[in-house]
Amino acid sequence: MDAPDPLDLIAIDALLSDEERQIRGLAREWVTDRILPEVDEWFEHGEFPARELAKELGQLGFLGMQLPEIGGLGAVAYGLVELELEAGDSGLRSFVSVTSALAMFAIHTFGSEEQKAAWLPPLQSGEAIGCFGLSEPDSGSDPGSMRTFAKRDGEDWILSGTKMWITNGSVSDVAIVWANTDDGIRGFVVPCDAPGFSAPDIHKKLSLRASITSELVMDEVRLPADAMLPEVKGLRGPLSCLNEARFGIIWGVMGAARSCFASALDYAKTRIQFDRPIGSFQLTQKKLADMALELNKGTLLAYHLGRMKEEGRLLPQHVSVGKLNNTRAALEIARTARGIHGANGITLEYPIMRHMTNLESVITYEGTEEIHTLVIGETLTGLRAFT
Repeated sequence: MDAPDPLDLIAIDALLSDEERQIRGLAREWVTDRILPEVDEWFEHGEFPARELAKELGQLGFLGMQLPEIGGLGAVAYGLVELELEAGDSGLRSFVSVTSALAMFAIHTFGSEEQKAAWLPPLQSGEAIGCFGLSEPDSGSDPGSMRTFAKRDGEDWILSGTKMWITNGSVSDVAIVWANTDDGIRGFVVPCDAPGFSAPDIHKKLSLRASITSELVMDEVRLPADAMLPEVKGLRGPLSCLNEARFGIIWGVMGAARSCFASALDYAKTRIQFDRPIGSFQLTQKKLADMALELNKGTLLAYHLGRMKEEGRLLPQHVSVGKLNNTRAALEIARTARGIHGANGITLEYPIMRHMTNLESVITYEGTEEIHTLVIGETLTGLRAFT
């Protein structure tokens, strides 16, 4: 019997179907050939070739791949693709996640037939890019306090407000914007070329630099009556979209963690100190063993939650468990890997610092560490501690 694979210590690969392994292999090959040779430059210069990559991702079938009647692939296959994309960079996985699990999911789940026909095909092919506007400058973890408002003007809507920290904002063709109305919170499908709509980029980021992050500014944007998503009202709409995206994060961060662990393992076996590889020292081996345990536990948790999702048993509380555990584990793996690399770990010669700074954003967005902790606390005690 062969020795265990250092990157798959408990043989999770054996749990996958042949189709899932094939899809994962396609994603891994594309990331290796297309993303890894360039992503360090994108990160260093704060660039991301969104239009080029969108079309390539569409051709690969990775946009909306988890949605029925569109991609129709299982949750585990989708998760494996997210893992491989984030092994490239968190910004890449965010780009796909926002289009697939936020914009496309919202239209597919809550949109009219006309909205679906207009936007889902170009989003799936990568000819169009989508974004999702929920967070505001003064409304992050408390989306119910949003100030963006849509008011009636005859048959039309007039939309005004500002959204913040929007991935894909300035390169998007369509934005799903959530706003207060006289009838409660509603979602709107907003063409990004509408008069009064603008998306200035956010600069001077030290995290997710290979990603486009913007504000969305709506200055009395006039929308027709049929711009509203008809099938949902209240926070259930945006929160269900976020839950879909968080599922992808559970998988994705294990890709960043694997990249850091693989780099640290290779470095430990080749870096010589005191005439020996540093991997031969007990403290380094303890670090590597701890990293391997967390990587494999997190990946196994993602797999288990994926099968639950396919069976219709996945609850938002389960997603909070996965998002909290795996983002924490990935960040700790990245930090430990940085230590093993010593001073080399802070350079872009290795992927460590890039992943580490990205993960500082991932552990915060789509539900902060504190919010998911309180979701789990309420599940355990039955007592709500948010307010």
